[in-house]
Amino acid sequence: MTELLTKETFFEKVFNFEKNKEWKFEGEIPCIIDFYADWCGPCKAVAPVLEELSNDYEGKVNIYKVDTEAEQELAAAFGIRSIPSMLFVPKEGEPQMAQGALPKHQLEQIMNDVLAVAK
Repeated sequence: MTELLTKETFFEKVFNFEKNKEWKFEGEIPCIIDFYADWCGPCKAVAPVLEELSNDYEGKVNIYKVDTEAEQELAAAFGIRSIPSMLFVPKEGEPQMAQGALPKHQLEQIMNDVLAVAK
């Protein structure tokens, strides 16, 4: 099940950029953050794929969503200029951004490579 994040829950579960200058992941397991908007067609196309992945990888990866319209400060903090954009956050190391409505096999490949998780 994907979870919608606000700025406050983002600070608790992912990264508090107001408190920390250096990247410091707050989560227990790797995550993907989908930056989207309700009016975005490609965002709607990728939403069911992310739901599937959240079930396939339950307990291994958290999948979060950030509404760029409601959370403009979060979108700006990560330099989101096009949506959908997804931030892949490994447990250790730097997060990586991917843009566009990626197909499921490509998302799984990135999860394997960047997040070091497999089904």
